[in-house]
Amino acid sequence: MDKEEIKKKYNLKIKDYINYNQSYYNKNNPLIADSEFDNLKKEILNLEKKYSYLKNVNSPSNSVGYKPSKTFEKHTHKLPMLSLANAFDEVDLINFEKKIYNYLNKSTNFEYSVEPKIDGISASLTYKNKKLVYGVSRGDGIVGELITGNLKTIKDIPLQINDTSFPDEIEIRGEVFIKKSEFLKLEDKFANPRNAASGTLRQKDPNQTKKIPLNFIAYTFGYIDNYNFKYQSEFLKKLNKWGFKTNKYNKILPNIEELVKFHKHFEERRYDIDYDIDGLVYKVNDISLQNRLGNTSNAPRWAVAHKFSADSATTKILNIEIQVGRTGALTPVAKVEPVNIGGVVVSNATLHNEDEIKRKDIRIGDNVKIERAGDVIPHVIEVDKSKRDKKSKSFIFPEKCPSCGSKTLKEYNKTTKKYDAVRRCTNDGYGCEKIGVEKLKHFISKDALNIDGLGKKVVENFWHLKFLRKPQDIFNLDYAKIEKLDGWGKLSVSNLKNSIEKSKKVSLHRFIFSIGIRHIGIENAKIISQYVKNIPNLIKLIEQKQFYRFLNIDGIGETQINSLKKYFDNQQNLRIIIELNNILNIKDQILIKNGKLKNKTFMFTGKLNGISRAEAKSMVEKNSGTTLSSVNKNLNFLVIGDKPTKRKLDQAKLLGIKILSLNDLKKLLN
Repeated sequence: MDKEEIKKKYNLKIKDYINYNQSYYNKNNPLIADSEFDNLKKEILNLEKKYSYLKNVNSPSNSVGYKPSKTFEKHTHKLPMLSLANAFDEVDLINFEKKIYNYLNKSTNFEYSVEPKIDGISASLTYKNKKLVYGVSRGDGIVGELITGNLKTIKDIPLQINDTSFPDEIEIRGEVFIKKSEFLKLEDKFANPRNAASGTLRQKDPNQTKKIPLNFIAYTFGYIDNYNFKYQSEFLKKLNKWGFKTNKYNKILPNIEELVKFHKHFEERRYDIDYDIDGLVYKVNDISLQNRLGNTSNAPRWAVAHKFSADSATTKILNIEIQVGRTGALTPVAKVEPVNIGGVVVSNATLHNEDEIKRKDIRIGDNVKIERAGDVIPHVIEVDKSKRDKKSKSFIFPEKCPSCGSKTLKEYNKTTKKYDAVRRCTNDGYGCEKIGVEKLKHFISKDALNIDGLGKKVVENFWHLKFLRKPQDIFNLDYAKIEKLDGWGKLSVSNLKNSIEKSKKVSLHRFIFSIGIRHIGIENAKIISQYVKNIPNLIKLIEQKQFYRFLNIDGIGETQINSLKKYFDNQQNLRIIIELNNILNIKDQILIKNGKLKNKTFMFTGKLNGISRAEAKSMVEKNSGTTLSSVNKNLNFLVIGDKPTKRKLDQAKLLGIKILSLNDLKKLLN
């Protein structure tokens, strides 16, 4: 089959895909079974993998999952519906608990509330004055779909609560699912119970939803105007009292040892339960500790999902390809004969790095065992050397970048006094095609400029067409040319244009994160933005190469500073920031203006009793104060705990800096 025939075959499949998709989501009229639709998607994706020149904006590879359709209104959650961090073994659980102890600076034991992790669809229910006023899908965690009518058809969801203890306003969160026994009657229409629940909740007509036996189990709350319970387990009892169903397998366990025992026991009987479960969720039972621990940018610190054992399968390595990432990291990927692992067809597996290939002696043509744990990328865990071809040769890792031909190297880590396992391309910037494309993907990602409609595949296509080379090119696209491309039209181009215009208004910390500096994640970007306050200050600091000033920022170390220096040694990167500043509306960092510690700087030394350093810093920053990492003339207060560093104490006394105890600090805050 020649190139033109392949394109014709591909475009016909895309046309069918659009037709079936539109009929299912917008017309509530599935033309084919879900299994057939899934097969069509696989065929399109396999063609795209095999032939790199096949691209289409309407391909399933560009789909966005639960993006609200015209059928449903968008709704922003009052509090984000965060995901959970995963644990796969006892070591992960020990590390999880250790982080809790470190954050709280707490040595006394606490108990865990344990519940099965149902493999369904998350939903939130908001009640006001004891009545259900709206129900929302999880969506992307920030914005979901308003699916109140469909949720009201579920018998497990009370429409009105008569109990006098029920709050005036509360958002109750839980899981919508279909029992295995009920799914047997529907399996000719859906691929699995989770897909059945998902598709049913997105029906246009609630009368159709009502025909499907959906269930709802409540497990937590989001927003609540007031409460009088102290423990997660106590809240679950309240839910039962109010008329909600909770999981009958919920338990309270005292420590990691008991969690591991229960997990092993529960995993052995998971298939006897009448709904799909993919693990257990452990939550710190004490609500006050949950509040103290708070959240990271994407997950609560006080909860973790302990997944069940990974699925694995044996297959053959067809080839080893080297992918180049945004930071220049060269990652080897095994292309394998497609194999089904836990219901997912796997054709790629990460080999991690050069050292891992050498350690396991992985070669092209090897028969290997692949493991897929939860949502973790499939990886090779062992090689069956007994089946190896005698003529096979060791894999030689490239010393030059496969994208741009630049020299690659392993950086020396002064702390560990070892060379890093990862080899990197030295062409740090947009001169390397693969790095440039990945930087652009990062620039438009959710936590950066969040440009809807400009997905990863579109970025790749626009790069191929030479529409994009640097971030600023996004704001000078030729929309007339785009409209003529296959798969584009006036409406899609108009939507893209509006999305790009909307993205021009961006906060300082998101902008700093968007430019993709190695070791500068979203949290570090926030710290830097709080220090520089606005984009002119940042540009001035870069131009004058005053990176040493960041040493005063608590949370920014030599690793981050060296990364900033290296990034801006490339003058092109500075020019990009200056040009973007002229295009974008980069908002100044807004701090709490009227806090009790306004314009005051603090530093901590010694062990603080009953509170961690991180929580103490957060307490200062929430009250408009700033924390520093060194004693200098800009410091107002040195807060000391047990066994403070003598050198810091002496420096503070010499400079006349006021010394406080933790109690003194608390008095400042009343």
